[in-house]
Amino acid sequence: MTLILSNDDVDRLLTMDDVLSSLENAYRDLGVGKALNTPRVDLLVRGPKPLSVHGFKTMSGSVPGAGVASVRIDSDIVHWPEIAGGQRRVKIPSAPGNRYVGLVLLFSTRTGEPLAIFPDGCLQRLRVGATNGLGAKYLAWPDASVVGILGSGWQAGTQLMAMCAVRRIQRIKVFSPTAANRKAFAAEMEKTLEIEVRPVDSAEEAVKGSHIVAAATNSMGPVFLPHWVEPGMHLSTIRHSEIDGETLKKCDIVAIHHRNLAIGIAQAGLEKEVPEMEHGDYGRPDLQIDWNALPELSDLAVGRGPKRKDDRQVSCFLNPIGFGMQFSAVGARLVEKAKQVGAGKDIPTDWFTEAVHP
Repeated sequence: MTLILSNDDVDRLLTMDDVLSSLENAYRDLGVGKALNTPRVDLLVRGPKPLSVHGFKTMSGSVPGAGVASVRIDSDIVHWPEIAGGQRRVKIPSAPGNRYVGLVLLFSTRTGEPLAIFPDGCLQRLRVGATNGLGAKYLAWPDASVVGILGSGWQAGTQLMAMCAVRRIQRIKVFSPTAANRKAFAAEMEKTLEIEVRPVDSAEEAVKGSHIVAAATNSMGPVFLPHWVEPGMHLSTIRHSEIDGETLKKCDIVAIHHRNLAIGIAQAGLEKEVPEMEHGDYGRPDLQIDWNALPELSDLAVGRGPKRKDDRQVSCFLNPIGFGMQFSAVGARLVEKAKQVGAGKDIPTDWFTEAVHP
């Protein structure tokens, strides 16, 4: 039987510790060539609304140690409006019922059969948070206890969960442009994490005095400035565009999730209308760094990367792009836990297999 799971199942079954441990094991496999990824590929055509794009995104990866491979598929309507004085990347919920479309298909590497199908939303949020959490585990000052977070949206919560899982965090400051949003987010996360989470009135105030500064935004431009960087800080981003080259020059240690950028294949004439072609997932020449010289997270996981020498060094973990291996590793853990408690719905596997040689 093939298991069908929901976002509610993902939220109910997976803890941050589950995701951190699953990913860490997979990155160790990746670091020694036992796990594999393909590049993320986005097919971009004109969308149904002015200045919008339909993006068909695929990424896949195989983790033989967990016995699985997966493909993540997203069918998105995206635009780039000006919000609170800056350009943002925003998905438009355009499927019936004002919903988004993203699926993960998980397969067995032993039999080839489809093991599970589930939406990607809640799992992708957890894996982004855990990826940055692993970056902090390997690079941040061991006694880091204060986090400043820039952003209060969908991705921000799991960033804080992950940082609290890898360090003994005692205090968090949060800034986002809309006061009501940051206040509500701070109250929610304070209840969830059971530590002080305080909304502040500026990004600089969130950064000042923080040991870990985590950016979790949809901004198409930098969200903190070079002169805000203090000795001993660890900087963390989830997008190319959240940081600039001058800030990176302040860092003693820089590591990246993965060197490969996404591949954007645009309909003729659309290239100039997609900001990320030159300023985001498909390219970031303005950072003026040699991506190939930076250690990847898989290097850190197997002990090949740089290590902090003292508590005054500034470190930075760049997480500009995800990949399919993450969904394989965490998906395997999700299915394991679902079967333990009888979650989800089984449907016949032979609906997805065939007797005809493909």
